[in-house]
Amino acid sequence: MQVFRRLSSIAAISFDLDDTLYDNRPVIQAAEAAQLALLQREYADSRCWGKAEWRQHKIALLAQHPQLSHDPTALRLATLKSGLHQLGYDPAKAAEGAAQALAEFMHQRSNFQVPVKSLALLKQLATRFTLIGLSNGNVDPTRIGLDKHLAFVIQAGNGLKMKPHEDLFFLACQRLAIAPSALLHVGDSHSADVAGAIKAGCMAALLNPAFGQNTSLPLESPLPHLQLQDLQSLALLL
Repeated sequence: MQVFRRLSSIAAISFDLDDTLYDNRPVIQAAEAAQLALLQREYADSRCWGKAEWRQHKIALLAQHPQLSHDPTALRLATLKSGLHQLGYDPAKAAEGAAQALAEFMHQRSNFQVPVKSLALLKQLATRFTLIGLSNGNVDPTRIGLDKHLAFVIQAGNGLKMKPHEDLFFLACQRLAIAPSALLHVGDSHSADVAGAIKAGCMAALLNPAFGQNTSLPLESPLPHLQLQDLQSLALLL
């Protein structure tokens, strides 16, 4: 653990979920593959589109509807629906296919369990601090085993902007009835987690390298309060 800024008294710790408490890369890859397989199996006219074509379509859709960038589930549904329509399906069939593909993606998106080591750390930290989750993603915290360890999880979407916007941090502090300066946020992304937390007046701990990775990234400004090479070093706060 490296300390770059003085810590205030910590009342609560918030955790980013993806790539902070578990390796999210293989999960997303499996979910994307399952979604594409369903489309190509059930909607034959979509077989001319692979992963690259769907990604290009999403980028084009975002250019037209930038507000979707803060809601990953709504963005995925809109991408699927408009993509199937562009591929020749009528609006009703496109909506039906989009709903099926999204359901398949969401099932696989949360089809795993958080590593035992991470859960054990959360259990240990919860003896002293209130623990919550703040995520830009759309994983189901209950299905992956976090509901017993985190008081609540706030996710971007439904009007809440993604980190580094302050929405998630401000709402968390409001629900916890604490000042932002009493919240320590832990995440693997400097641009989202560190910059967002500090902008909101919270403390920030950067997990670098991210969960499941071996290579650390160079530090950027603003510096976090803490840099963690291993999530388990948070136990030193006890």
